[in-house]
Amino acid sequence: MQSIPVDGTRLGTMTCIVAPEARLANRETGEVKKDRDGNTIYTVGVAVRQEARRASVVEISVAGEPVGVVEGVRVNVTGLVAFSWAMGERHGLSFRADSITPAPPVTPPAAPAGSSSARKGGDA
Repeated sequence: MQSIPVDGTRLGTMTCIVAPEARLANRETGEVKKDRDGNTIYTVGVAVRQEARRASVVEISVAGEPVGVVEGVRVNVTGLVAFSWAMGERHGLSFRADSITPAPPVTPPAAPAGSSSARKGGDA
């Protein structure tokens, strides 16, 4: 499997669209997948949207449950790596990250002093 580092700063806006779910190693037994250190591997569905382009949805695996990551929250993804894989006739890319955290909230700029929304009373 070839690993490809991904520059997350160039991906644009990233929003969680599927909350973290423990990844199963065996669907029949319900055994969850663990990393070498024994941490549960979680999968998070993330919508990635660059300026005015259509969104792409990717599933990103991460060791340990991402705290505070819920559907609809913008996220920061660090240490993102893509892996090419092939199984028989099937092939594709999978993604893994060092961490997925909620992005700080974006606050709209304050209204300039003297603007109509900043005034009180009935100026006419």
